[in-house]
Amino acid sequence: MNLILWRHAEAEDLPDALSLSRHADLQRPLTRRGRKQAEASAKWLRAHLPSDTRVLCSPSVRTLETAAALTGDAQVVEALAPGADVSAVLAAVQWPERTEHVVVVGHQPWIGRVASLLLAGNEMDWSVRKAGIWWLTGRTRESEPQTVLRAVINPEFL
Repeated sequence: MNLILWRHAEAEDLPDALSLSRHADLQRPLTRRGRKQAEASAKWLRAHLPSDTRVLCSPSVRTLETAAALTGDAQVVEALAPGADVSAVLAAVQWPERTEHVVVVGHQPWIGRVASLLLAGNEMDWSVRKAGIWWLTGRTRESEPQTVLRAVINPEFL
């Protein structure tokens, strides 16, 4: 399985009065800079992904807008919402059982935690830049499951 973790691009900040509202947080759109970041990341992804890649995203507006830069066919998955549990994320994307390419558009801190668990064996708060892409591949060698880091792409390099 190729699991591509794509953090949403830069989004509008919440006013302080709404900072604790989950509903308001889910409604934050991308900034103009965020739309440019999403387009640049999507361009890189299109050049490297097969056409049958599945795209899954959180129910937030910012992830939907980020995913829309790549495809109009992203599947919203509630288990990918902000604050998601790593085990719920991995179950939702069916890691490592699926054999296809899956792009998951989501949030910190769970993206960094998923990456650290799969690569280092422990959940740690690894930082993933907004609009950043971490491409992981699951494989088996000598009967041992392995996770390979294929690419880390930060938006400033696109």
